Amino acid sequence: MSFQGYLKTIKEKTGKGPAEFKALAEDKGFIQNGELKVKAGEITNWLKEDFGLGHGHSMAIYALLRGLKDENSD
Repeated sequence: MSFQGYLKTIKEKTGKGPAEFKALAEDKGFIQNGELKVKAGEITNWLKEDFGLGHGHSMAIYALLRGLKDENSD
């Protein structure tokens, strides 16, 4: 699945896009001063528990939050 495919599926399942997940991560204190302060496991656990996302989809959000990918990445 392409990165865009992951984002589309995440949006369909949760109703949330990249900016909304970033805002939620900031509210939870995972992002401080624009920098991700937690490890991938904490992000994936949060997304699995709160949104029912699988590991691959959770890692896609982690990649966005970490700045490894952006919403225009392939």
